[in-house]
Amino acid sequence: MNATSKTRVAVNGYGVIGKRVADAVARQEDMELAGVSDINADWRSRMVTQKGFRLYSAASEHNDAMRDSGLDVTGALDDLLSVAEIVVDCTPKHVAARNVEIYREKGIKFIVQGGEKHAVTGHSFVAEASYESALDRDSTRVVSCNTTSIVRTLTALKPAGLLHRARGTLLRRATDPWESHLGGIMNTLVPEPEIPSHQGPDARSVDPELDVITMAVKVPETLAHLHYWAVQLTRPAEKEEVLEAFRSSSRIALIRMADGLTAINTVKELMADLGRPHDNLYEVALWSDMLKVEGDELFYGYMVDNQAIVIPETIDAIRALVGKVRDPKESIAKTNAALGIGAVTQALGGQ
Repeated sequence: MNATSKTRVAVNGYGVIGKRVADAVARQEDMELAGVSDINADWRSRMVTQKGFRLYSAASEHNDAMRDSGLDVTGALDDLLSVAEIVVDCTPKHVAARNVEIYREKGIKFIVQGGEKHAVTGHSFVAEASYESALDRDSTRVVSCNTTSIVRTLTALKPAGLLHRARGTLLRRATDPWESHLGGIMNTLVPEPEIPSHQGPDARSVDPELDVITMAVKVPETLAHLHYWAVQLTRPAEKEEVLEAFRSSSRIALIRMADGLTAINTVKELMADLGRPHDNLYEVALWSDMLKVEGDELFYGYMVDNQAIVIPETIDAIRALVGKVRDPKESIAKTNAALGIGAVTQALGGQ
């Protein structure tokens, strides 16, 4: 493959993350979607071919059922991997860990999602923090939605010399919206049974220098997660200095309650009005007018779209592993432009 050719990407699993990754890959000028593999023979797989993507069966035992349902199945997973340079595994939690052996046997680079353990790849990815250490690797793990938000926001404070330690409380959505008829919680709150919750240690798998502790509780809604953070700064600072640090990240969108964005549903409605596919909020939506600085203490809150925030990270992870784009800023700019990241700030007149 020459340096100017498009990277051929396979997506294994066409669920909440997989369908968004497939769409995002198709929007990149330096990538080509080789195909999508799945095991479902229902409307989800029909969307693959309706969008013009090649559909493959992820497991041979599902071939007949998929074809019998009228799906145009190009081949099996082995066939897809043979025409791809890298595979993004978006299968359910723990399934990817089993698929890894297939990928290693085929000698294909691969990316897993945050539901898998750090040990599966030995590397955890957030573009603004660990792009360069991922260059030319055989694999990486794009961390979970909440961990991605934690690393993004705390990483933004580091270059300004402001970050000492951070303590966060996470209000976690009960389940993905499309599965809310199958399960979740109602009329209760479910605390995560241990402090720290797993997100803090997971953030340190990306950046071991972070002094971060998290607590989490599951709440009866499905739109997004909500975070509250108390950060001890290295020194007293002014609010504007902190906001400027957050503005240094293109993937943090400063929003204001004064603009009517008073709850997570209103932010999702803004994404719909912006024409984002699936109403995706790729950025961390951080309330600038809620943010408070008291001496060397910083307090703020933000929203995390659990279905969308990892999508730009996954695109950057593809570039890092393939190694054609060496500069993280260049990859981030390419991804942002293709996905329209930055539109939130523009729509609000700059924050």
